[in-house]
Amino acid sequence: MKDYKKLLVVVDPTSDKQPALARAVELASKNQATITVFLSIFDFSYEMTSILSGHEREAMRQGVIAQRKAWIKDLVEAYSKADTVIETEVIWHNRPFESIILHAIAGEYDLIIKGTHEHDKLKSVIFTPTDWHLMRKAPVPVLLVKEHDWPVAGKILCAVNVGSEDDDHQSLNGKIIEHAQGLAQKFDAQVHLVNGYPGTPVNLAIELPDFDAHTYSETIRMQHEQRVCSLANTFGISTDFCHVKEGLPEDVIPDLALQLDAELVILGTVGRTGFSAALIGNTAEHVIDSINCDLLAIKPDGYHSPLEES
Repeated sequence: MKDYKKLLVVVDPTSDKQPALARAVELASKNQATITVFLSIFDFSYEMTSILSGHEREAMRQGVIAQRKAWIKDLVEAYSKADTVIETEVIWHNRPFESIILHAIAGEYDLIIKGTHEHDKLKSVIFTPTDWHLMRKAPVPVLLVKEHDWPVAGKILCAVNVGSEDDDHQSLNGKIIEHAQGLAQKFDAQVHLVNGYPGTPVNLAIELPDFDAHTYSETIRMQHEQRVCSLANTFGISTDFCHVKEGLPEDVIPDLALQLDAELVILGTVGRTGFSAALIGNTAEHVIDSINCDLLAIKPDGYHSPLEES
């Protein structure tokens, strides 16, 4: 996998706790990477103050930016002992996700890192609209982090799709695993593979009296197990770390992540277009909504952000 040499960290202006920055410093120390701490801010009231001239409004915007730069400088100060180059960037933009993605593209960053919000009562991760836009439209990997440490000998769970043998799926599966193994090597973690396979269609059992539901289910299970184990063998992963379970991905993946106490789930996303099983939307959105750990979203080779075309 490509090393993460340039990290773009999106900070949360509403909190003094910045798990994304802490995770970035941790990653940077393993990769000798540089970090840019990025904040996109906008206040509509400043644009609507008609009694002020354009020059005065611009001065007010620059004043707010200066305040935020000073705040970020204080955040970064906590990591002054870390042997990592940390730069800062604050811009005025009315669409945060767009400014983040365009900055990542222009700066040729290797990874976008952003914190997620945790719901106190449910202890589950709440993803914001900006998170969804980043996962759908950013051409570089997006790491969404919670406030916790990555333990030594932790577990990284790769959500792979072996339901199709086409080249796009196989290539994306390989890319997911390569990213996982690169991180596992640096953090002494275990790489696990997970795949959910569909149960027996109820309508078949009803419409075909001679249909053997058990044999059908066993055949599907064996087919998926063989493909997952073959994929694991290609990358030198023990079959003990392969998990094939009947059920929808949105149920199987979060359940296994919880069971393993995984620190990170990696899955493939291709935005709103492309082959259906890797879509962010429908199935994958349910998967992501239920995951209670860090998430790394990977795009397939050749993916182009819609913002690059606008």
